[in-house]
Amino acid sequence: MGAPFDLGFVFSFLPKLLTTLSTTLLIVACSLLAGMVVGFIIALPRLYKVPVLKTCAEVYISFFRGTPILIQLFLFYYGLPEVLKLVNLDMTRTPVLVFVILTYGLHTGAFMSEMIRASVTAVDKGQVEAAYATGMTSYQAFTRIVLPQALGIAIPVFSNLVIALLKDTSLAFTLGVMEMTGKAQTLGSATQHFIETYIALALIYLVISLCIEKLLLVAERRLLRHEAQDSPAKKRFTLQRKASYRTIVADMGAGKGGGTL
Repeated sequence: MGAPFDLGFVFSFLPKLLTTLSTTLLIVACSLLAGMVVGFIIALPRLYKVPVLKTCAEVYISFFRGTPILIQLFLFYYGLPEVLKLVNLDMTRTPVLVFVILTYGLHTGAFMSEMIRASVTAVDKGQVEAAYATGMTSYQAFTRIVLPQALGIAIPVFSNLVIALLKDTSLAFTLGVMEMTGKAQTLGSATQHFIETYIALALIYLVISLCIEKLLLVAERRLLRHEAQDSPAKKRFTLQRKASYRTIVADMGAGKGGGTL
């Protein structure tokens, strides 16, 4: 049994937990960057239907979508150094944060690749054909026609991915990384005020998630600012975009982009 509930501890724990916020945000930022690079690389073989590589990409995505992130953390932290020993590469002195970011980056990349693939394929092919008919090159058609619309479609799913990644970082403390959840565990054990600790932790996660959601909502509106208000074209595009969004969520399944919406 812990100590009796005292609201004052909630406020006293907030600044202490915020001292480890930089570690949490570092994991999120680096994992997102790695995830975007990996996601783009993995999405290409599926978009262009490249034999063999397409199958490899599907296996990669199935593995990271079908196994818990906690298991992946343990596999990479304990398993990767053993595998690399076979090629005489010693990683025993590598900081644990590197394994955490690597795992979250590869995990996020699997979901990011699905987001990219679904967003690009959601754009009406007739618009691309019309771009070719006007003399645009493939690069021009992609950057001027496909990419702006794909970004607008992808933003809501991307927002969910970022928030899910933020929450997933709470598992990093299982490997010994002193991020916010690890700090909360330490504070709770030291003071026996576990409920107050986790209320303060939940408040911080909630505020950060709301800020991310609002920022990406602004980005989405900015990307779609060229759409005329209440015009028939906007209504058609909105309906198409919502349908595409549902397709993306269905493709990604529960958990990351879909389950939390």
